[in-house]
Amino acid sequence: MKILRRQLAPAVVMLAALTLVLGLLYPLAVTGVAQATMPGRADGSLVRVDGNVVGSTLVGQGFVGEEYFHPRPSAAGDGYDALASAGSNLGPGSQELIDTVDQRVDEYRTVNRLDEDIVVPVDAVTASGSGLDPHISVANATLQAQRVADARGTSREEVMTLIEIHTDHRSLGFLGQAGVNVLGLNLALDESAR
Repeated sequence: MKILRRQLAPAVVMLAALTLVLGLLYPLAVTGVAQATMPGRADGSLVRVDGNVVGSTLVGQGFVGEEYFHPRPSAAGDGYDALASAGSNLGPGSQELIDTVDQRVDEYRTVNRLDEDIVVPVDAVTASGSGLDPHISVANATLQAQRVADARGTSREEVMTLIEIHTDHRSLGFLGQAGVNVLGLNLALDESAR
């Protein structure tokens, strides 16, 4: 019993010490540094309009209506549910996925008034791994531009200019792909209509 106590006491002390350091002090230090050096990002990159939070540049949300750019489809819960962030978990051989993508391609072409020979970007018809991707490809945005311009009574060139402004280019000039932040773009469209 004496040997057990001798071994148990240091283990309990180390557990308490590591819990204090790694579970409390380290997170507080990281949060403090983040708040001091990049407060907007540390708070979730929230987007505010007239003082009200309308979203985050990091989390996608559903937009409907011809006057808005539509995001990627979402597999998160009932759609864009941040509490149920997940992909569909359907593999490329899944008939359910194939049927869903075929249906989305038809809907995308119909909504955007596209000919059958126009290639629909993959991000327009498939959900991201999280189901909450805030970006669409430049190709996807470009194919939606005419619909949005027509619905807003503006020129396609004005809409394309806003797409360019809200395009996040490759990190370090070569990592990843350029993407258009849908929330930022739609808010800019609303702002330009005022």
